[in-house]
Order: sequence, then structure tokens, then C-alpha cells
Amino acid sequence: MRTEWPNQRLTILGAGVMGANIATTALGHGIPVVLIDVDQDRTDRARAQISQLLRHAQLMSALPEGRPVGELTTALDPAAGADATAVIEAITEDAELKAKVLAEVSALVRPGTPLITNTSGIPIEELANAVARPAELVGTHFMNPTYLIRMVEVIRGPRTGEATMAGVVELLTAMERRSIVVQDSPGFVTSRLLHPMINDAARVVQAGTADVESVDALMEGCVGHPTGPLRTADLIGIDNLVDSLAALYERTGDEGCRPCELLLEKVREGHLGRKSGRGFYTYGKALS
Repeated sequence: MRTEWPNQRLTILGAGVMGANIATTALGHGIPVVLIDVDQDRTDRARAQISQLLRHAQLMSALPEGRPVGELTTALDPAAGADATAVIEAITEDAELKAKVLAEVSALVRPGTPLITNTSGIPIEELANAVARPAELVGTHFMNPTYLIRMVEVIRGPRTGEATMAGVVELLTAMERRSIVVQDSPGFVTSRLLHPMINDAARVVQAGTADVESVDALMEGCVGHPTGPLRTADLIGIDNLVDSLAALYERTGDEGCRPCELLLEKVREGHLGRKSGRGFYTYGKALS
């Protein structure tokens, strides 16, 4: 097996939870990363968080033994990452904002550089007109924590080119991730199935049928869900989940995707899950 990937240089746009997780996975496999965000405080927090995540990944034996960690650079200007061999956009789940960021970076990078939008459900074709070369745009849906979950949903848009598909698969292989390629559609596969199920689990709690712990225990013990849907919601980030559900509802009209009141209430209260220290469960401290 190849032990180093000297030709990979990854730029990640967005220093939130997903950006930090993806950066951790790449760095832990020896790939240098330029992490870009418009907020200096966020990039500073991300650097500290990535150090913690790398230690955790090493303790969990989730990284290759003996491979030097890649160099992390943080910046506020997308131009700092213009020489990347691939770019991953990992900002908030907002189609208009994603399109703006992708348009900016598309104008900076060399032709032929894969532009990867990390999204839980926004169709790739919606974003393709924003970039200079639509054939270079492809989607991924990394699962959190990315350094432990080795499978990545890869979304091929109608105009995604063969060279781009080869590039994203090569990058994910360098990160020791397994790629499953699906076609473009709202929610793709994972979010289209998982997020409405979490929404229904929250509705069960909202209705008073069962408490949070009982819902998760039954789904784990009877159905085989590995963590329970509500603990999964905390890991995803309840604000991210609500954004994804709203995007699905807007694009499909499926009432099962309309975010339930309990989820909306938690977002209003700032109880966003693991990253804020409290969601359906309470945690020791916030991640950011």
C-alpha cells in the first residue's frame, strides 16, 4: 500500500466542525491542508480543535502508524489555497452562500482542480452554474467524525467530468476513505433516509410517547442503530440537521422533512448538540 501522497495539497473552505474534521483526516494521512475561513477566531479555534482530534484519532488507532502528520496552514483569504490539487468547500448548508464561495475559489484555482462541495443534501447541479468550469464540481457527504467513519458518499452531478471523479476518488483513497458514488438528487441517499428518521424520532419525544433515552435505546437494541437517532442528531449538529431538513422539504415537498418544533426549539435555545455542549444530551464542554 502506498504510504505517502506527496502530490496531494488540500484546501478546505470553512473552519467549522466539518471543516476541522475533514482537515484532521487529511492531516493524519500526511496531506498538507490550507484551512480558510473569514473569521480569525474560528480558524484559531479550529487549529486547537484539530490538535485534539488528531490525538483522539491516534488513540483510536484511526490513523496510519509512522506517517508524519501533514502541515496545517490557516488563512482568511481563499487565494492562500489557490495552488491546491483539490478544494473542499465545507461551509454551512446554505445553497446561495455555497455558490458564492465556490464561484470565488473557482476563479482562483488552476483549471482541472476538483472543486468538492461537502453537502448533506443540496443538489450539485444547483451549484454548478456558479463555478467557472462545471465539469470540475463534485459533491461529497462526509460523516462526522470523519476520521472514524471510513465511507464517504460521493455525488456525481449531471455535468461532473471523468477527470474530476478520478481526482476526488484519488484524494479519498489517500485519506483511506471508501467512496460510494451516487447520482444527484436532493438528500442523495444518506440524508434522504437518515434525516427524516431523526425528525420522526424527535416528533416521538415531542408528543410525549417516550423520552430521549428510551427512543435511542429502542432504536439501538431493537433495530440495530449504532448510536440512536437523537444522539446522532447531537453529533451532526441540530442546527445543521434543521438546515438539511429545510433544504429537503423545500426541494421535495415531503412533510416528513419539515423540521419539527422540538428541533427548531433547540436551535433557538442554542442547544445544538455535541459542539455546543448540550442538545438532546448534555456533554462536558462545547467543541467550539
